[in-house]
Amino acid sequence: MAEIIAIEGLAAFSRNLKKLNGDLPKALRMALNEASGIVVDEASRRIPRRTGKAQASLKAKSTRTESRIGGGGNRAPYYAWLDFGGRTGRRRSIKRAFLPEGRYLYASLADKRHEFDAALSAALLRVASEAGIEVT
Repeated sequence: MAEIIAIEGLAAFSRNLKKLNGDLPKALRMALNEASGIVVDEASRRIPRRTGKAQASLKAKSTRTESRIGGGGNRAPYYAWLDFGGRTGRRRSIKRAFLPEGRYLYASLADKRHEFDAALSAALLRVASEAGIEVT
């Protein structure tokens, strides 16, 4: 269940930034990571801690036109089970109630949505002003 937050005109904005200065799309990518960091921090706080590997596995990843949050990987392959539940172990004997909406990441996005939107808007305005674009 991916939560899609679409920003109309972001791809064109990024292309035009690149025409102005080749380094500006990197600033746009960093702005997307900064806004996603709000959700990452909240979700990390909610994840149960034994070794801390599941918490540390949450990362904001972005390109010029999209941002996503990933968790798990080789260091914490059980992250999806922690967040969404299911069965694991020998003969799938360990059960955790399956919640399609998740326990940590999507709940954190729902709780921090206004803060995320405000940070994203501020970051995009900051990138535009750094490029010398007047935004009204």
